[in-house]
Amino acid sequence: MKKPNNFILLSFDAEEFDMPLEYAHNIPVQEQMEIGYKGLQITTQLMNAARVAATFYTTANFANQYPAEIKALSQKHEIASHTYYHTDFEVAHLRQSKETLESITGQPVYGLRMPRMRPVEMRDIKAAGYLYDSSINPTWIPGRYNNLHLSRTVYTQEGVLRLPASVSPRLRIPLFWLAFKNMPYSLFKNLTLQTLRHDGYINLYVHPWEFTDISPYRIPGYAKRWSGDILCERLLRLIKDLLPHGEFITTCNLPAIQQVILQHAPAETTTC
Repeated sequence: MKKPNNFILLSFDAEEFDMPLEYAHNIPVQEQMEIGYKGLQITTQLMNAARVAATFYTTANFANQYPAEIKALSQKHEIASHTYYHTDFEVAHLRQSKETLESITGQPVYGLRMPRMRPVEMRDIKAAGYLYDSSINPTWIPGRYNNLHLSRTVYTQEGVLRLPASVSPRLRIPLFWLAFKNMPYSLFKNLTLQTLRHDGYINLYVHPWEFTDISPYRIPGYAKRWSGDILCERLLRLIKDLLPHGEFITTCNLPAIQQVILQHAPAETTTC
């Protein structure tokens, strides 16, 4: 049976595990890196087992710690920028991160996702040389953001293609990492399929460190439940359930983004 012409974008925010710092739980930098790296190893194995492509939004700080691993990852998957550091940010980090990742991988970096979906000026993204941005969660999350006025689907703003994280049609139920962990699986799957059929693509994201045992850390229960092996099983189940309904591609291979790449950097398209 031929698959529908739908696209599934699965991405991982590969980063230092600094979430405990938000909740006054001090964790050494090296430990942050080690947990992030362990998660990266696990998710790489998961993607190899599932035989699907993904996009890894990576901080340059993390990539500098594990350059060989990031370069190897770039041979099968897309590497995009998660700025330079996960917590600290300066506008200069946008270009510095892109240049660092390109130096490590030997491939162009087209996309950006800001840590914690932090707001960022499109003129700064464009000036840094990015062609697309995936830093929007077009929903309302108390204490975080209210983006109900923004488009649910891909759009252009100030010369930059913006690719929001997926939310369901009409009610805009977010389908991000916390929903994947905390919703009943059948509900999350059904909302994902509904959104995929409606929009023609789905843009999902999680973090590699979620696939390690993070239970000892003082972070909210909703952030660490379903971590480790049980989350690995859930992700593999989701991939299996989505495969009949669309094609897993890297973000830069979404047709709307490919068009922008062709316009700006036609000689580089074969690397995406």
